[in-house]
Amino acid sequence: MSDAQHAAGSLTLLPAADHLHLLPEAVRAALPQGAWVADIDPDLADTAALVEAAGVPLDGSANCVVVAGKREGEERIAACVVLASTRADVNGAVKRLLEVRKASFLSMDRAVEESGMEYGGITPVGLPSGWRVLVDQRVADTDWLLVGSGLRRSKLVVRGSDLAALPGAEVVDIAMDIPQS
Repeated sequence: MSDAQHAAGSLTLLPAADHLHLLPEAVRAALPQGAWVADIDPDLADTAALVEAAGVPLDGSANCVVVAGKREGEERIAACVVLASTRADVNGAVKRLLEVRKASFLSMDRAVEESGMEYGGITPVGLPSGWRVLVDQRVADTDWLLVGSGLRRSKLVVRGSDLAALPGAEVVDIAMDIPQS
């Protein structure tokens, strides 16, 4: 568990399979074997707050954002999973992969309703089967990552390879480094 614990900073990790009450139904059904969960203050669900409060490393954390675009009247939705030290290249790489002219973030209401997860806690684990899951190569290459659990009151710690193996997952280069100020 030591590598998993590194991704969690000072958070207490619990075997996710034994603490299903900390996960929404869709995540429970798709939970990777060996996943961990940490109970957190919902006010710390946002990455920056958790990094500061619990010493969670940015390069050991992943963010999941949901984007959509249309082509010939057909909507294309994808969850983009990138390290917290980067951001998804929505207007470049993601747009090209979706083969749309414009990609934008799915509205909060739709993301919550269609995923069955809470806003600020959306995770790639357990997403609707029609959604593509674009996992950045750096995420796939990371041993253990802290990522949303589907609820704002908990976080999952999973292997990058488990995210790359999710149904609908594609390992791609979609991340941009965040310029340092």
